[in-house]
Order: sequence, then C-alpha cells, then structure tokens
Amino acid sequence: MAQDRKAVLTDMDGVLVRGRTVIPGAPEFIERLIADGRPFLVMTNNSMYPPAILAHRLRRMGLEIPEERIHTSALATAQFLNSQHPRGTAYVVGEDGLYEALEDIGYTFTDRSPDYVVLGETQDYSFERITRAIRLIQGGARFIATNPDPSGPSEEGIVPATGAVAALIERAIGAVPYFIGKPNPLMIRTALRRLGEHSENTIMIGDRMDTDILIGIESGLETVLVLTGVTTREMVSKFPYQPTRIVDSVADLP
Repeated sequence: MAQDRKAVLTDMDGVLVRGRTVIPGAPEFIERLIADGRPFLVMTNNSMYPPAILAHRLRRMGLEIPEERIHTSALATAQFLNSQHPRGTAYVVGEDGLYEALEDIGYTFTDRSPDYVVLGETQDYSFERITRAIRLIQGGARFIATNPDPSGPSEEGIVPATGAVAALIERAIGAVPYFIGKPNPLMIRTALRRLGEHSENTIMIGDRMDTDILIGIESGLETVLVLTGVTTREMVSKFPYQPTRIVDSVADLP
C-alpha cells in the first residue's frame, strides 16, 4: 500500500501541540487524515485525563481530534489488565482518566488485598496513598504503572510524573513495576488492535528518539521523526537506531 495511505499513530506532545500551543500545520494534518479516511490514533503516555476531556482541551486550543481517536496509556493499561485478569480489583493512585478506563472494563477499586496496585499521573501524589500502595505491594498486589516518564510539563515548569513515583516505591521496597506506556511495544499493539491494522501498514510519528521512534522500530512500523519537539537533527546520529524519515514538522507530511 502506498506510504501516504498507511494508518497513522502519532504522539501528541511535541508533534501536534507544545504545552498549550498548537504546532503550526497540526490542525491541517489532522484534517487531511480525516478527509482521506485514513485510520489514525493520537497517543499519549499521560493517563490523567479521559479521551473526552483531552478532546475538549485540544478543541479549545484549536485542534479538532475526535475522542475516539485518542489512545492514552490508561486505556492501554486497562486493555492489558483485562487480558491478564478480567474483572479484577485494583488500588489506584491516579486521576479520572485511569479510574474511568479501569471502571469501563469492570474493575473494582479497593484498598484491601487488591489484585493490582496501578500507578498513574495525578496532581496529588499524597504520602498516605503512596504508603498504602507500598504496603499493598508488599502484601502481594502486583505493581503496574501506566508509563515510565519521570517528569511532565506544566505552566510553571516540570512536575514529577509516574516514573518518578514508581522509582520512589522501587527504592523503598525493591518492587519494580511493569510499565505499560511508551516505549513498551504493548502500547503500539493495543493501538493497532483498536484500529484493526497491521504494523506493516502503519506509520509511527513522534518527536522523541528514546520513546516514539524506539517503540515504532521495535514494533515493526515505519517511523517518522519530527523536529518540533525535544529531538534536534544533530541528536539523531547519537542513537544506534534511526528513523525511516526525518521531517521538520507534520506540516511536511501528506
């Protein structure tokens, strides 16, 4: 199939938006995908917001993305848990995006002998909840984290994210979580399953070599690096793997 007809998986931050600003050319790129009827998903490691809320926030910024075209690490986590232990129980440290994803697959939330402790982004990493999570993991709950990102952006600067709190728990009791989000290829597989597509017919677009491009290569996808995020053209040569293509931005893609 022609390259410009392939399904598209694209990262959000650094590709379509930068903070609360839409990257020039991103709205037109999404419009082209929709007009051409190409299957696509916008992926994010952030588990904090449900797709409906993310779609609303993006719309206010000037980017029209249907909520069914948004794939979060919370959704991928829910799909994984549903395949491993349907209708199980979980103690969650996170926000609505994670709670809703788990609730939708029939999970029950409890702080007494849960099957899993599930860690995601939250605006309130309370010492009490982290301590409870540690004791539940010590008691036998399996430890899952939505993504390994150590920090995330805010208007005032970086904030600690899931990976940082997971490291705190690991340091306290030696428990290493299973991370679901990028660069785990599981994130790609859950996205492809939603689209009903195959890796050889899909392009991965991202701005980070160590997550977006790595996950695409390891999943057998064509990869496109855009230079609107954290990676510069000069940085690319330092990696032992290379993207299929490098473009200045999504505005340069068909």
